[in-house]
Amino acid sequence: MTVEGGLRASGSFSVGDADTAAALGSGDLPVLATPRLIAWSEAVTVRALAGHIADDATTVGTRIEFAHTTGSLVGTEVTIDVVLSAEDGRNLRFDVHAWQGADVTIARGTIFRALVNRERFLGRLGDSG
Repeated sequence: MTVEGGLRASGSFSVGDADTAAALGSGDLPVLATPRLIAWSEAVTVRALAGHIADDATTVGTRIEFAHTTGSLVGTEVTIDVVLSAEDGRNLRFDVHAWQGADVTIARGTIFRALVNRERFLGRLGDSG
C-alpha cells in the first residue's frame, strides 16, 4: 500500500463549549483545547486520504508534534490545512497549519500516520488480550 505525496485537505470547525479546555479537562479556561485541535487535525488527515487508499486499508496515528500558540474563544472559526509532505512505504507525514480569522496562525505541527490492513491490525489487537 503506497500513497502519493502532495495530497491536501482542509477543514473548518467552530469552537463550541464542548471543545474547550475546561470541558475536556486539559485546562480550566473556556478556550479551544489542544486535544480537540489535534483531533480535528487528525480528522483532516483522514479526509486527505479518502479515496486514495484501498478499501481494506486505513491509517492509524503514530506520532504527533504540535505547537498550539494562540488561544481561540468559543464561537471562533478555525481552519486546518494538511498536506502529505512525506511518504516512506506505509509511513506518512502530514504538515498541519491551523488558523483563525484572515491569517492568525494558532498552531503548526506534524502528524505521522501508518497505513495498515484493517483486518490484520484488529486481529493483532485481539491476540494481545
